[in-house]
Amino acid sequence: MSIEGLLGRKLGTAQMFDEKGRLRGVTAVQVGPCYVTELRSPEKHGYSAVQIGFEETKKLTKPAEGHLRASGGRKLRHLAEFASETEYALGDTIGAEIFDPGGLVDVTATSKGRGFQGGVRRHNFRGGPRTHGQSDRHRAPGSIGAGTTPGRVFKGTRMAGHMGAERKTIRNLEIVARNDDRGVIFVAGSVPGPTGGLVRIRHAKQVAKKVAK
Repeated sequence: MSIEGLLGRKLGTAQMFDEKGRLRGVTAVQVGPCYVTELRSPEKHGYSAVQIGFEETKKLTKPAEGHLRASGGRKLRHLAEFASETEYALGDTIGAEIFDPGGLVDVTATSKGRGFQGGVRRHNFRGGPRTHGQSDRHRAPGSIGAGTTPGRVFKGTRMAGHMGAERKTIRNLEIVARNDDRGVIFVAGSVPGPTGGLVRIRHAKQVAKKVAK
């Protein structure tokens, strides 16, 4: 393993045939190009890591420009740190080549925001009865606690509220294919977030055990 992971963008979903001829639902993820912006060392920082930058932009704050000057002066919008077993130099470019087809990855992103939602949509509540005069209770949450004891609503009670826009990680997604010309990998299954959303993709940490059939 060269570096633990990289940053990229979700491009959308598609279908493609794998090496065994099976039709697979995949998500296309553009990986990088990412540039090495800083090298963390145990002597100076107390730990070892590689800081990478992704996606060039026109405008950047003066402190950010000063931080990136040592690595070539590129104006990079997003920064992240990853563990690495390979020694890199400032300004090195890293892309999709670190992910091999057939490998497993964990993808982290911010899920789509759903706004304020009721209990039926947010927690799959079934709603109230549809008969015996219950005309306006079809999607109501019902009782949320006893009146005398404890006399309050417990924290964490499932109720209506803000839904989505949360940091989510989907683990052990298989890399079905890789396009080196465009720096795109195709992972089986779905990836959190909207099309064009920023994703953090890394080699799988907790590899699922295959059940022998």
